[in-house]
Amino acid sequence: MAKETVKNHSEFEELVENPDALADRLYGSEDFVKKNKSKLLGVFIAIAAVIVGGFLYYNYRSTQNVEAQNAMFQAVYYFEADSLGKALNGDGQSLGLLEIADDYSGTDAGNLANFYAGVALLKQGQFAEAADRLENFESEDYLLQARAHSLTGDALLEQGKHSEAADMYKQAANHNANPFFSPQYLMKAGIAYEAENNYSAAAEVYDQIIKDYVASAEVTDAKKFKARAELLAGAAN
Repeated sequence: MAKETVKNHSEFEELVENPDALADRLYGSEDFVKKNKSKLLGVFIAIAAVIVGGFLYYNYRSTQNVEAQNAMFQAVYYFEADSLGKALNGDGQSLGLLEIADDYSGTDAGNLANFYAGVALLKQGQFAEAADRLENFESEDYLLQARAHSLTGDALLEQGKHSEAADMYKQAANHNANPFFSPQYLMKAGIAYEAENNYSAAAEVYDQIIKDYVASAEVTDAKKFKARAELLAGAAN
């Protein structure tokens, strides 16, 4: 390594002190550019295309998101007015949540449309479709994301998928766990496990409430439900 450093230093001194050596080096670089002109041009064009493409894509996504937000205004109005058919499918002039979610997928507004659509479908009793929409929703808001997991659990429970529903409730409870909502989600998980006759698993989630959320309003019920689940688990064995 030391020899290589000395060599590089000597070459540098030669280039500085010897104009002919510097000219040769520059000529060599110029010759390299001439020989590889087409290749270098292709590289520069490719780099420019990536930069321009990224800029255009960003602007396109920004425009798409603004359009989706504008479309969401009327759909959310219908949703809040409990006019779920128009909220989901539009009114002939404005788009509905389903079309917004599909046409503007990848935008924040399109993502939120999936959540609203999932809730509306759940209210309409279209449970499989509701679960699909809610599972497509992603949010950095941990409370809203946990809520989406819980609603997905509701949709699965209505389809008789008790174990899958319990898993979603537990996912909701453990998504940035907190003493306000996590006990509620765990109670729902326990009830879902009991519907599956999995009393041991039910007793475990009730016990989690008792141990981890001692000050929660659900503790009293969790103690009663745990005792019942343990009795039923013992009877089953």
